[in-house]
Amino acid sequence: MVTMIIGEIANFVAYIFAPAVLVTPLGALSIIVSAVLAHFILKERLQRMGVLGCVLCIVGSTVIVLHAPEEKTPSSVEQIWDLATQPAFLLYTASAVAVSLVLMLHCAPRVGQTNILVYLGICSAIGSLTVMSIKAIGIAIKLTLDGINQAGYFQTWVFAMLAISCIVIQLNYLNKVGN
Repeated sequence: MVTMIIGEIANFVAYIFAPAVLVTPLGALSIIVSAVLAHFILKERLQRMGVLGCVLCIVGSTVIVLHAPEEKTPSSVEQIWDLATQPAFLLYTASAVAVSLVLMLHCAPRVGQTNILVYLGICSAIGSLTVMSIKAIGIAIKLTLDGINQAGYFQTWVFAMLAISCIVIQLNYLNKVGN
């Protein structure tokens, strides 16, 4: 549990200093480490499909890292807010929320117990909004530590509340996946 908390803190710090398009896929490499350690330490058998999955994670992460765009670091939370309120991103956000609501209100009660993809779909759609919020909070913390206080902007608190809400929803549905 302690190492998991340390890992999540490190992940949060990574969002401050690196583009989310790099941090998120590289986080998937932890699956490979877990699979390999389980094979050697716990003597679990790593089957062909597991090996194929690990190879695909490595190839996908490599392609993303090699072709990731350069990120322009915003100089304030207001700039992040301006980016987050552009029509294209608002359309994406509305789509993610709509898909999540359909999955939560329509699909989950009917087939959620028998189809794990419903809960995973909710976590994925909400997770994309979580990443954006965490990135904004991380930048706000970094700028505040650099002497440019971001706590006075209402946008910082909107991003914080959005992150907390998204994390609670994700934890709820991840726990349902585990059951």
